[in-house]
Amino acid sequence: MLRALTDRDEREHLCGKRSLSILTAPLTPACFCKLSSSAPNKEGRTPSSLPAPPANTWLLAAYSKLVEMVHISRICLRKYGNFVDNLRLYVRGGGGGMGLPRLGGQGGNGGDVWVVAKNNMTLKRIKDKYPLKRFVGGSGGNSSVRALKGEKGTDVEVPAPVGIAVTTDDGRIVGDLNEEGDRVLVAKGGSGGSLYSAFEPTKGQAKHIRLDLKLIADLGLVGFPNAGKSSLLAALSNATPQIASYAFTTLRPEIGKVMYPDYKQISIADLPGLIEGAYMNKGMGHKFLKHVERTKQLLFVVDVCGFQLASKTPFRSAFEAVQLLIKELELYKEEVASKPALLVVNKMDLPDAEDKLAELKEQLKNPEEFSDLLPGDMIPKNYMTFRHVVPVSAMTGLGIDHLKSCIRQSLDEEATLKSSDVLREKLLRLRSH
Repeated sequence: MLRALTDRDEREHLCGKRSLSILTAPLTPACFCKLSSSAPNKEGRTPSSLPAPPANTWLLAAYSKLVEMVHISRICLRKYGNFVDNLRLYVRGGGGGMGLPRLGGQGGNGGDVWVVAKNNMTLKRIKDKYPLKRFVGGSGGNSSVRALKGEKGTDVEVPAPVGIAVTTDDGRIVGDLNEEGDRVLVAKGGSGGSLYSAFEPTKGQAKHIRLDLKLIADLGLVGFPNAGKSSLLAALSNATPQIASYAFTTLRPEIGKVMYPDYKQISIADLPGLIEGAYMNKGMGHKFLKHVERTKQLLFVVDVCGFQLASKTPFRSAFEAVQLLIKELELYKEEVASKPALLVVNKMDLPDAEDKLAELKEQLKNPEEFSDLLPGDMIPKNYMTFRHVVPVSAMTGLGIDHLKSCIRQSLDEEATLKSSDVLREKLLRLRSH
């Protein structure tokens, strides 16, 4: 009896130590293969692709714990962005109900699928709430002796944020949702069985659709990689983007809110950095430039000391960087380059920054005179006039408060112009009637 207890205690001790060593070791496929090597399948073999629980009793607890830890780590270590601007959904209308041939009864139509605009809704919330991203309308009721006309299937509504464009996979626009309550039919239910279809119902429409945000922020930060856009967003707002001293730190938009003393909020999007040739989709250029379209105004950010992406690429001064950014926007879509814009000259804490800033301002006053600094194919058609040129240091906070004032002033001026244009259009309509 004493010997049995000793063996059991020893096994428990070994199991605990073995479990600890397994759980603290890196979780690799080799772990599973090693654990499953002693568990043959029905054919007497242990396939490495399908690990089975070990036959040893003392190791079973360790194996179960390992599987549990792997499952937890997959959940805890999964990375989600804090912003979703595009969502792909599967929608299908409900099938129609069966007709009743002997009495001429007609089946009910299948339920439709609608996309409905709702305030306080985000694409990320839809993604989290409906992980399968499938929306199917209800089936139509069958015709019966008691109800010759079958009931219509239940309609399904997909909640979506305001400012959404609903498109198909091939880019065709199905509809826009600009105000709360706007509805777009995306999948029609099938028809119920009737005399015209030999009392056989039809299936509902089935397709994939995309919900695309048209406007993501008031301002979008535009610049080459490592210009300090993420640091600037962190200095301006409450956002906490990933910041590092290497290029392409930002790979998806990061939204920050700037709060003013009168509780006015302005949203700023840190957009992924562009590279030369972005208009040709280099460096996922189209995906990045798409976000620029969805902002009211642009906030150009350049390094006062210039920019060089890699040792094999040419060095660009601050003036050259500005003109190249304008040209990239023009080549992508000319209307994007016509948006109101501000210029932020960052890293003013570096040596000789003041002299380089003075040189940049002089070049921006007469850009045509300095156009020979650029290759002919990279000279913009139209030189951009910036509403404000603001020198800042995102690291030390120099000029941040002044930049906030300039941003507010620029957006307020734009809002005033738009409201006056709307009033003018209304007056013209009234006079025409």
